[in-house]
Amino acid sequence: MTESYDPRRTAVLLVDPYNDFISEGGKVWPRLGPVAQAIGLLDNLRAVIGAARAAGVRVVFVPHRRWAPGDYESWAHPNPTQHGIQERHTFARGSWGGEFHPDLQPEEDDVVAAEHWAQSGFANTDLDLQLRQRGVTHVVAVGVLANTCVESTGRFAMELGYHVTLVRDATAAYLPEMLHAAHELNGPTFAHAILTTEQLVAAFSRG
Repeated sequence: MTESYDPRRTAVLLVDPYNDFISEGGKVWPRLGPVAQAIGLLDNLRAVIGAARAAGVRVVFVPHRRWAPGDYESWAHPNPTQHGIQERHTFARGSWGGEFHPDLQPEEDDVVAAEHWAQSGFANTDLDLQLRQRGVTHVVAVGVLANTCVESTGRFAMELGYHVTLVRDATAAYLPEMLHAAHELNGPTFAHAILTTEQLVAAFSRG
């Protein structure tokens, strides 16, 4: 089936494009880099965002909480990822690692949602409000990680009634098996479409 995207009602959700994740020298890059490089993650993210802007599709940055001293220390149940952030100070506020990749910077018409504390970009943020106020009904989730924040954001979007698209090669995970699970096992249970970057760019160009 050929997907179509009305630019007035579509948004690309760019999840966690931090230097610590997707830039060489980032704290998490040694784990993510092999898979990201194998699928051409950065080139594909550039292509998706460029095509979205050219077509008039809204780009929405969906950032994780930037670590700051004291985060999670008094929490009753920090999750395993939060424990890791606490130990590594991943994407620390005010650090290079906590900045967005230089090729993936917000532009004037983009939206930057409130930072999410766990994995879903919707939980305890203004993301749903920002989308609904702009008439968005279709969301395309890209960024990292495929099997955590991208998947959680996509699932939550589906629960809220959005049409959800995943993009196989515009997201990455620490292991090929994790990426496979995100798109071949888990994605089909909630996503309305799972495309490649090439397919998505073509759909955007059709308007």
